[in-house]
Amino acid sequence: MSYGIEINEQRFEDEPRAGQCLRTYLRERGWFGVKKGCDQGDCGACTVHVDGAPVHSCLYPAVRAEGRSVTTVEGLAKPGGELHPAQQQFLDAQGFQCGFCTAGFLMTTAALQAEEGTAHDDGKLRDLPRAFKGNICRCTGYRAIEDAVRGVKHTESPGAGQAVGKSLGAPAGPLVVTGTARYTFDVEVPGLLHMKLLRSPHPHARIVSIDTRDALEVPGVHAVLTHHDSPDRLYSSARHEHPTEDPMDTRVLDDVVRFVGQRVAAVVADSEQAAEEGCRRVVVTYEELPYVIDPEEAMLPGAPVLHPKGPESGIFRAGNNVCGEVHNTIGDMEKGYAEADVVLEETFRTQRVQHASLETHGSVAYFEPKEDGDGERITVRSSTQAPFLTRRALCALYDLGEDEVRVVAGRVGGGFGGKQEMLTEDIVVLAALKLRRPVKLEFTRAEQFYGATTRHPFKITIKIGAKADGTLTALRIRVLSNTGAYGNHGPAVMFHSVGESFAVYKAPNKQVEAYSVYTNGVPAGAFRGYGLGQVLFALESVMDELALRLGMDPLELREKNVIGAGDHMVTPIGHEPDLFIASYGMKQCMDVVRKAIAEDRSHEDVPEGWLTGTGSAVAMIATGPPGGHFADATLSLLRDGTYDIAVGTAEFGNGTTTVHKQITAGALNTTVDRITVRQSDTDVVRHDTGAFGSAGTVVAGKAVMLAADSLAERLKTFAARHTGVARHLCRLGAEAFDCAGRTVTLKELYEAAYDKGKLHEVTAEGHWTGSPRSVAFNAQWFRLAVDPDTGEMRILRSVHAADAGQVMNPMQCRGQVEGGVAQALGATLFETVRVDERGEVTTAAFRRYRLPQYADVPRTEVHFMQTSDSIGPLGAKSMSESPFNPVAPAFTNALRDATGVRFTELPVTRDVVWRGIARKVQGESHK
Repeated sequence: MSYGIEINEQRFEDEPRAGQCLRTYLRERGWFGVKKGCDQGDCGACTVHVDGAPVHSCLYPAVRAEGRSVTTVEGLAKPGGELHPAQQQFLDAQGFQCGFCTAGFLMTTAALQAEEGTAHDDGKLRDLPRAFKGNICRCTGYRAIEDAVRGVKHTESPGAGQAVGKSLGAPAGPLVVTGTARYTFDVEVPGLLHMKLLRSPHPHARIVSIDTRDALEVPGVHAVLTHHDSPDRLYSSARHEHPTEDPMDTRVLDDVVRFVGQRVAAVVADSEQAAEEGCRRVVVTYEELPYVIDPEEAMLPGAPVLHPKGPESGIFRAGNNVCGEVHNTIGDMEKGYAEADVVLEETFRTQRVQHASLETHGSVAYFEPKEDGDGERITVRSSTQAPFLTRRALCALYDLGEDEVRVVAGRVGGGFGGKQEMLTEDIVVLAALKLRRPVKLEFTRAEQFYGATTRHPFKITIKIGAKADGTLTALRIRVLSNTGAYGNHGPAVMFHSVGESFAVYKAPNKQVEAYSVYTNGVPAGAFRGYGLGQVLFALESVMDELALRLGMDPLELREKNVIGAGDHMVTPIGHEPDLFIASYGMKQCMDVVRKAIAEDRSHEDVPEGWLTGTGSAVAMIATGPPGGHFADATLSLLRDGTYDIAVGTAEFGNGTTTVHKQITAGALNTTVDRITVRQSDTDVVRHDTGAFGSAGTVVAGKAVMLAADSLAERLKTFAARHTGVARHLCRLGAEAFDCAGRTVTLKELYEAAYDKGKLHEVTAEGHWTGSPRSVAFNAQWFRLAVDPDTGEMRILRSVHAADAGQVMNPMQCRGQVEGGVAQALGATLFETVRVDERGEVTTAAFRRYRLPQYADVPRTEVHFMQTSDSIGPLGAKSMSESPFNPVAPAFTNALRDATGVRFTELPVTRDVVWRGIARKVQGESHK
């Protein structure tokens, strides 16, 4: 067979493998802008043009491209580097966050732009819900993408020292739109071996024997790893600064499996195909064990014990499958309920949700010479939110020194908490150490569902009492969190879920009872909101229901009881000494909602017979995790007179890289183009706990600010000494000092420091511990329309109020809010990881697990409050997780207002709404 294909105007004649798709063919030839997101043509991240027509290259056989011209995102730009109009539009509007989906949206947009006004134009560009039905974005909420297509420009170019508060584009933006940003697997590693995992078919079983002989006979298979090869020590896949926050209940490969999908063996081969065949040939003999799926049943006497381990594991009550628990009472609950005129009790349930970041989990391990030239060390390139903590865990697992392990995170294609885990690095390093060869493991989309983690399913019971005037007298919260087969993040999520939710409303009598419980299901883990979203769904629903019983306006009830600016916060462990209301925007948030209600006219065009309703909810969240979240930053003047920031936090669309440059530009009175950032590499930066817990701005940003302020002072001192001019007469500019009329360039200062052996005087460091912490506030309001005959719901208007303190980058911050609202709407309306009676995931594909698409997401009006925080850097607060939390209760409160039905379980799918309305109508007809 003779084969020829033109890719971006280059000729290739390598024949594809039998059955090879165009996506892998293109990536194997270095066109890394073509992304893998779903494996099944559902997400559009792999979109390319074949003879000018957009196709999903994961579904397009490479053999069909023979004789055709293929264009990837790298080939869109014109000769000489001029961007394609679509690329420029996405750059100007910042129509991306993590950017993993951007190539797909660009290729779809470019094809439609080419058709517009031609005989082929069918109006898709004017009908974006139809145009983008084959493309998914998990980060942006789609508004930024629409603005890009419509040619709206949001980016600004401020002058020296003026960057803070401006909408600067992401430094990696040009790389993202040209497809040259390098994500985890966008590198070529010579001699690379591929790993595939054999996974358990049983919810609970002991491995009696594993026969690997047939698997090792497969051509290309190098090794089959089993529990016999695994280190005999326990750890947690969760990454926290303090490992004791999580129970040590996991082994790299175990002789007991505890959920369907747990890894049993790892096959390493020359190709993924050979590794897959090797997995099929491994013969495992299991002794099946009793299993338990329901957390209430798991705590009962006689239930199967998942982890019969001792106290050294950190499991709270292993014999009762209780991973962690918390109990506390403030005041006298019986007295509080006795004083109430209205007492209300209700139980709520929330479901498993997948993070669905378009880049799946994965890592590649390879060997490099040590920096001192004395031997080798292993380098792990990983899709992780916590490279330093991952290095620490790998060193502990394999008895390696920190100088023997390097962890690098490229650009990460979405995280949402899911990559605050070590799910691939441990076993990849095991294989690499054994074989002394580079090894790669990349999850399939299906493995993301049954082999990674989900949001914790919760059962929440709330009992609340209030006087006739709305004053709360008693509040009891009982939480049952299903942590699945392993306790990664289990106790921490449980504890956080009843933290700020417990504190946001004042009541003299409060009680909390919370459990994190093991079951034989896919493990849960960190997820945006970290438990608060689940409990606030229940609490804010109950507050609305209480207002109805009292005949009060729901906002008035909240205003009467919500924590105030000068109040102490009391969490389940009492008063946390490092947690403060360092700025207060809750009242402003509720004022935004009140104004939206007063001015709203969106219900005027509702179809006849449809029901309409409004609903709101509020939320409070700490701007960082308890117990310390550490960040170090180093800021240096370079030889060419520009600056270098070295900071450990990872970039995955959270925008921290931009904010760090803005902070530095302000402190050094320069422009962001004169600043470079090195990050997410344990070799070149100092310690950082990780990009989670809303820490990118308020922790790593604080470290950068301290380093920048320190460097500004050091440079001023050095310039004064160098010129002999009084220090107070030296003024720092973008490229030089003005010392009483004498201009001294930053290049000159660097050379002077170099010549005198004093480069340390033009370098500064910053460190922040993440303590003390402040709180951020949010409020969400919806107006909905509901068709009672079908259960169809339409969001007529969505308004979000965000108290982010000093907003460092309005464009980016707005994107975080919109993305959080969109993701929360998915969890409210249809997203659910379904499991069967054995705990096996049955929704292991995007086409069975519905994600919000362009047509599903309303344009949310985002309002920022006028506050400035006394703790956060330059008055800023975090805003990456908190917008998620009030969305579900605001939506179901609006449903209650429209239909008269209180929905207590998520998701509220169309059929659930229809049945709820039908039951209400039937009940009324029987009265």
